Amino acid sequence: MKRSIIKELYYKIRARNRQDKEMMKYREDPSLTLDLTTKETILTVPIPMVVTELDGTIIWYNPPFNQLIKEGELIGNNLGKYLEDLGFNFLSIVQSKSQEVKFNDKVYSVTCSPIQMKGDIGQSKTVFIFYWQDSTAQKGMEEKYRKDQLVLAYVYVDNYDEVLANTDGTDRPMVIAEIEGRLGKWAMSLNAGWQKYERGKFLMIMDSDILDILESKKFDILDHVREIDMGNQMTPTLSIGVGVEANTPARSANYAQTALDMALGRGGDQAVVKRGSKLYFYGGKTKAVERRTKVKSRVIAGVLRELMEQSRDVFIMSHELPDLDSIGSALGLYRCAKHIDKEAHIILKESNPSVQYLVEEIVKREEYQDLFISPKEAIDGLDSNSLLIVVDTHRPSFTEVPELLNLIEKVVVIDHHRRSAESIENSILTYLEPYASSTSELVAEIVQYFDEKLRLKPLEADALLAGITMDTKSFTFKTGVRTFEAASYLKRAGADPTSARQFFKDDIETYIARSETVKQARILAPGIATSQCPPGVKNPSLIAAQAADSLLTIRGIHASFVLAQVGDGVIISGRSLGNINVQLILEKLGGGGHLTIAGAQLENISMEEAKSRITNAVEEYLSEEGESK
Repeated sequence: MKRSIIKELYYKIRARNRQDKEMMKYREDPSLTLDLTTKETILTVPIPMVVTELDGTIIWYNPPFNQLIKEGELIGNNLGKYLEDLGFNFLSIVQSKSQEVKFNDKVYSVTCSPIQMKGDIGQSKTVFIFYWQDSTAQKGMEEKYRKDQLVLAYVYVDNYDEVLANTDGTDRPMVIAEIEGRLGKWAMSLNAGWQKYERGKFLMIMDSDILDILESKKFDILDHVREIDMGNQMTPTLSIGVGVEANTPARSANYAQTALDMALGRGGDQAVVKRGSKLYFYGGKTKAVERRTKVKSRVIAGVLRELMEQSRDVFIMSHELPDLDSIGSALGLYRCAKHIDKEAHIILKESNPSVQYLVEEIVKREEYQDLFISPKEAIDGLDSNSLLIVVDTHRPSFTEVPELLNLIEKVVVIDHHRRSAESIENSILTYLEPYASSTSELVAEIVQYFDEKLRLKPLEADALLAGITMDTKSFTFKTGVRTFEAASYLKRAGADPTSARQFFKDDIETYIARSETVKQARILAPGIATSQCPPGVKNPSLIAAQAADSLLTIRGIHASFVLAQVGDGVIISGRSLGNINVQLILEKLGGGGHLTIAGAQLENISMEEAKSRITNAVEEYLSEEGESK
């Protein structure tokens, strides 16, 4: 009996061993199960290859792959384990079909292909075959090409003439020599080509790897030039535009010019790098430089008049939830159009408490009965000879009716906000001056040069003055000589400061909501406060903006951020006294604006997540500021 049991056990073990050997042979020799084409492919390719089950279990590999991994028996192990050790995910490579993997100081392009194999009982099943192509040499050549690629940069002293005009004659040569000397030493230290081609304007050519160094240092030349003190009463600042990743010298020059225009449009004192379609910003820490000359305003007024005269009618549109600045500037342009007998309308989707009193005063008067029209009326009234003027914004997504921009050929943009990466592309005239306090200030200057015989109506002058007053916080923020000159002109035109102040009055609900928002404020960082609008308030965007302004009146608070839930998203209003750049902070969240006034709109996000993101943005900004110092 015992001998029979032992004999039976022996044959079972022998059969199992034979079965295991057959399975190992099946795994190690795919020629037994693959079709002829697949077999010839994988057995003749001299690159590392490995075949896995759907779950990543290795069922076959060739000698080059074993030499690559440099381990013992791999059959039955999971390929995902080796990939995870390298920081890669097995499923991500399967889904992407191809991915770069760094291993043993080499770069491999791992390509994954599904193939069909016969199963244990003759049925077909899917497995994955991975090809490991050594692309180290190719990557090295690509990196060498990138580093050797020439990069073109334009360097422009923003306020060259203003700095010299505010410097004593005996000190001017030293100031010029110091500016050009620092720039020359900077270029020499980078081994870059350097050429002055006009007063205060320079051309720079460098290698791509030098640009990497400049970006890592956040273009510290901006700070070095700002420190110049050779008897000059005004601080010199630079704007730098860099074009990179262009396939021709002409395109590189175009990229650099676009980047320079972006830097100047954002107020100067910054560098902008254009890499293909992407823009990267560095600096922008100081207030925009006010230009003393009004030549540009005079030219813009003349061009705008020609465009109006060549058009059948004029449509004026501002941003969503218009404020006193946008309505005031729109009224000023309306008067320009009516002065040359052109039909003109202001597109208004709906009113809001911030402009309700002004809108009511306008519609009361018979001469303004057809002034405001709805978006539908505007779209129905357009033709190929219409002119659209966009005021107080240059971002298409922020306009009252974004789709209108694609339906009209002639678009003019007049704005005072710093240029953002998103801007209206098809405009035939853009007047974007970030030095200005408000769009109303720009329009007040345009009105003066539009025609000597043009006379504003008292209500229009009041509205323009109210727009300036609102954006300057009663002439305390971002107020320059030109701001007071514009206000003086409006006063002569019949503006009454007392009447203009009436436009600022709030209803009791708005006042209470603003007070509740301020009450909930907390200190996010030294000098920086944040709060959120109570849920369910009417016009949360308006309340957020007003509360952010109110928080700055509290001693010790230099910047404020107020959040408000709007639909499925959150809007953020940022305000500053000037020593903290709220624009740079909110640009990290996709927003923009000015150094002292900025905003952002976050889509499909909860209030808690929005709070976390603004906190991270502030911390990142403060960290960057600390590093720059």
